[in-house]
Amino acid sequence: MSTISSATSSNLDLDSKRLQVKHLLDPKDSNTPDGTDVIQGLTKTPKSIPPRYFYDDRGSLFFEQICELPEYYPTRTEAAILEQYAREIANSTGACELVELGSGSSTKTRLLLSAYESLGYPLSYVPIDVSAGILQESAKRLLLDYTSLQVCGLVATYERALEQLAPSTLGKRTIFFLGSTLGNLTQLECDRFFARVKAALAPGDYFLLGIDLQKPINILEPAYNDSQGVTAAFNLNMLQHLNWRFQGNFDLSLFEHRAFYNQSEAQIEMHLVSKRSHSVSLDRLDLTVNFEEGETILTEISRKFDLQQMEKYLQTQGLKPVRIWTDPKQWFGLVLSQMH
Repeated sequence: MSTISSATSSNLDLDSKRLQVKHLLDPKDSNTPDGTDVIQGLTKTPKSIPPRYFYDDRGSLFFEQICELPEYYPTRTEAAILEQYAREIANSTGACELVELGSGSSTKTRLLLSAYESLGYPLSYVPIDVSAGILQESAKRLLLDYTSLQVCGLVATYERALEQLAPSTLGKRTIFFLGSTLGNLTQLECDRFFARVKAALAPGDYFLLGIDLQKPINILEPAYNDSQGVTAAFNLNMLQHLNWRFQGNFDLSLFEHRAFYNQSEAQIEMHLVSKRSHSVSLDRLDLTVNFEEGETILTEISRKFDLQQMEKYLQTQGLKPVRIWTDPKQWFGLVLSQMH
């Protein structure tokens, strides 16, 4: 997308009635969080780093590039489903506040906004993202194209944002979680996540979920090992983020990206592999970590789901599936469920 001119950005900044951005991550503390999760992950065996550390501003941009790669099927497959069925989604929910978890560049969001707009519904959008830069830029672009749109962005983790959501401005809301991000959560983390989603929904509200479905390994593995090396750069950037955030001295040249499909767990695993024995310090955490040659850091899992099992799981979480849409190859699914 083209960059907004400074004059246009200035006009949007002045239009505070249409755009609000709230920082639920305290800006004063965002550079120096306690890092307990990093300490826990790097001092256990095998080592791990929570995937939320992918997403500094640079990491968010890398992910946007990944979504455009020919090998990375989830984004374009889900977008094709939305292009075909967005109006059905809007018809199913009726007028409602749209709350997006992990909004990023809000590219696919446009398909939903256009569908609601075409039906004459008022547009109220609450994007939630940990990256303030990409959230603000995306919101300004949306306001240029949707003249009746009201945006209240929340710079926060999903957990904090869901806990602090204000009452819906339209009396009803749909929370949507697009992409394949649910797959990054373990089963226990999924249970906790859905408990927070339910707490943010009133009876009759909706939840729209995107899930990556199980498929052959020769489709899955190239999506996380692209020929241009963008996913590798995204993975390694996590270490640069830790360096900046915790005064670390990770040498990115001493690690390499590795991703593979774990058939028994039905999940892609992304790792960073130490090329030789060495030590790393994270001064703000008062932490020194020793790495052996070949030792790995697990940075992400991406579970692949079965639609019927997901329907049953949602029911147990108090969310009744009302519509399901997939692509012709059944590579990806969108599930619209309603709070009991």
